[in-house]
Amino acid sequence: MGAWDYDTFDNDTACDWAYALEKSDDLSVIKHTLNEVIENDNDYLDSDVASEGLAACDTLARLRGTFGVRNSYTEAVDNWVAGHPDLDAAPLLPLAHRVIDRILGEDSELVELWEDSGAYDKWRAKVDSLRSRLE
Repeated sequence: MGAWDYDTFDNDTACDWAYALEKSDDLSVIKHTLNEVIENDNDYLDSDVASEGLAACDTLARLRGTFGVRNSYTEAVDNWVAGHPDLDAAPLLPLAHRVIDRILGEDSELVELWEDSGAYDKWRAKVDSLRSRLE
């Protein structure tokens, strides 16, 4: 799974996504990522797609000023957010909530991986916290 802890950016996939975000000057990377999760509505959701979806949701929360954990793993996103203070995350919030629902729903590899790890409750608490930061 390439994860070392429960927070959104505590895995290789989300960190790679954050570096890709740095090349963007608008919300297009975030919107594309959210749509990619939703487009998998009838298919088995790959854990990498789900991890990127959570990273996009977390970035939206940070754009709204509701930061979660801030550390070296979030530095790329935090710098990007600081450099784009005028971007309006509000139009993407309903989509972000749908993304979290999809990730936590059936046919989600990320849920299965966390359940198999024995740490699902800790991870789920972090996802629930992210959802509340989006509200």
